[in-house]
Amino acid sequence: MGPSSKQQPEPTGKLSKSEINDLPIRKWEGKINLIDSDVRVADAVMQLQNEHVIGFDVETRPAFKKGVSYRPSLIQMAGTDYVNIFQLPRLSDYEALVDLLSDRQILKVGVGLAHDAQNLQSVFSFRPQQLLDLSEVTRRVGIESYGLRSLSAHFLGFRISKRAQCSNWDNKELKPFQISYAATDAWVSREIYLAMQQQGLLPEPTP
Repeated sequence: MGPSSKQQPEPTGKLSKSEINDLPIRKWEGKINLIDSDVRVADAVMQLQNEHVIGFDVETRPAFKKGVSYRPSLIQMAGTDYVNIFQLPRLSDYEALVDLLSDRQILKVGVGLAHDAQNLQSVFSFRPQQLLDLSEVTRRVGIESYGLRSLSAHFLGFRISKRAQCSNWDNKELKPFQISYAATDAWVSREIYLAMQQQGLLPEPTP
């Protein structure tokens, strides 16, 4: 499932909020695998290990009181034609996820990845490898768009919904709109990376 066929905005300058709101809205409509038990983790990770680039995102239950915080609830990883969503509160064996996040051969792309990786350390310890923050790429080349919503507008010519952002991601049974939102963030991260690659905006790979 590729980017919209709509004319894509040039990846320079900064789109206004109204310009973004005028764009068509898109969401991931392909296969979503919800990983809610330890017995499903190994196969889901093995599937992702066949990828060269993974769209990566993390969701955490929002805290509305000062001094209150929560551990991450979800890890979303998008492959070529599917998204795997790991429900962390339902899991206890993280070994396969540690191996994947520490894998030097698989690139994980998204926005705010340093913050996500730091927060994940409260769930399980790992040494993150091959994380590429897409907003760092735009800063390097002088594009004034940093968030996932604005980056999708710039590079893909559509917008994504953020209405589920402050929902309770710790729920045992996620609602369909939450699953769709979570999958879309991972998918669109990978699509933005591919668009950047096509436009020659990415740094040379490290050995």
